[in-house]
Amino acid sequence: MKTFVVIGLGRFGSHLAKNLAALGNEVMAIDRDEEKVLQITPFVTAAQVGDCQEEGAMDHLGVTNFDVCFVCINDDFQGSLEVTWALKEQGARYVVARADRERQIKFLKRIGADQVVHTEKDMASRIAVKYSAPNAFDYIELTSEYVILEIETPGSWVGHTVAQVGVRAKYQVNVIGVKHDEHITPLVDPDYLFLAGEHLIVAGSKRDGLRLLRSK
Repeated sequence: MKTFVVIGLGRFGSHLAKNLAALGNEVMAIDRDEEKVLQITPFVTAAQVGDCQEEGAMDHLGVTNFDVCFVCINDDFQGSLEVTWALKEQGARYVVARADRERQIKFLKRIGADQVVHTEKDMASRIAVKYSAPNAFDYIELTSEYVILEIETPGSWVGHTVAQVGVRAKYQVNVIGVKHDEHITPLVDPDYLFLAGEHLIVAGSKRDGLRLLRSK
């Protein structure tokens, strides 16, 4: 279990807070709109009304106690900058900020954001890969260089073990699990025999992952 604070409860922030809490994490949600705070309260560990742009607003929040601080302020880039900067000044361990436009990313990073999420760009990239590759069921960019894929077992792998295929040596990726329905079984056995129709969870560089998608 991890601890998170989500600042800004627009559509993205609200969904993020609810999903983090549903995964068993402790979540503090903050917004200056009392109605939004009331709506999120049943779903999170704690929620409070507050304007984190006000001087001293975060002095008693204890940002160093959270594993990750999310800045999800909508339609106010100046506010996102100020809150991101204040969190880092207060000693926040890791700050993830939301950007509405590509040009905002570099400014958020310059003032200390550890990661910037561009929701429209990230979703567009994910959908483009998912629907372009016939054997791709999901695609997640962990960083600009590292991805996780859900793919159908390539035909050339069927009937062979992980070791026989030489997944790591030949494709430079790691098969980290096998998905059956909604359950994922970690895959660590080099003698595991690949079966037709299975979904594999694969991790590797973006270049090698996309190259695997193009293979048969």
